Amino acid sequence: MTEHVIVTLEDGVQALTLNRPDKKNALTPEMYAALADGIERAENDPQIRVTLFQANGDAFTAGNDLADFAKAGSAPVTQSNEKTPVARFLENLATAEKPLIASVNGLAVGVGVTMLLHCDLVYAGASSTYQMPFVNLGLVPEAGSTMLLPRLVGLQKAADLFLTGKKIGAEKAETMGLVAEVFADGDLRAEAMARAKALASKAPNSVKITKALLKGDDRAAVLAQQRKEGEHFGAQLRSAEVKEAISAFFEKRPADFSKLS
Repeated sequence: MTEHVIVTLEDGVQALTLNRPDKKNALTPEMYAALADGIERAENDPQIRVTLFQANGDAFTAGNDLADFAKAGSAPVTQSNEKTPVARFLENLATAEKPLIASVNGLAVGVGVTMLLHCDLVYAGASSTYQMPFVNLGLVPEAGSTMLLPRLVGLQKAADLFLTGKKIGAEKAETMGLVAEVFADGDLRAEAMARAKALASKAPNSVKITKALLKGDDRAAVLAQQRKEGEHFGAQLRSAEVKEAISAFFEKRPADFSKLS
């Protein structure tokens, strides 16, 4: 457990609240583990009908903590069959049978966006923004997003978001189908919780079957794509490209990839 993820249960809704507002809710391994545990708990606890992701502060999540990336990139390579916290979280997102809802306030970056592709309902604050700057950091997308996002928005729009790392607002995200509904910032949390509780009150097996039918038979393919992305992500994490991107970020300068090939 970690103080940076607050877990509550009310009227069948398990709320997993990101609580690291001073760091824009950037995700640490401990936070990933808590989120993964929350999804597993929901799958095994009949009192939990819905899981709701939300965040304290002025951001949903800035994505991965770049300091952790820097450490991972310089760490020696080790062999282990144990899944990392982030791998557990991403796999649990893809295999969850009960509904997942996200309430997105402020900025959502990287995995803060790709995780939404696994959520059954995404509600957004009017000022929320969405950005996947993987390529800007010398990385590749994850969470099965290279399969799921093109299906949702089309290949051209997915490439535009991934390759440029551009930021879009809530209205654009709703138009593209990434978001179900947009609310005034001050109303978002209450509106999302009300909808989560309403869903939790419905016939549970009917809800699970409907979710499964909507998702189709792609679970194995999504997990395979996650693994493929993860292999490239891990390799890139140790690359000169990522080292330059992270150094540039902390030195507050543009990254220079001109000498890399």
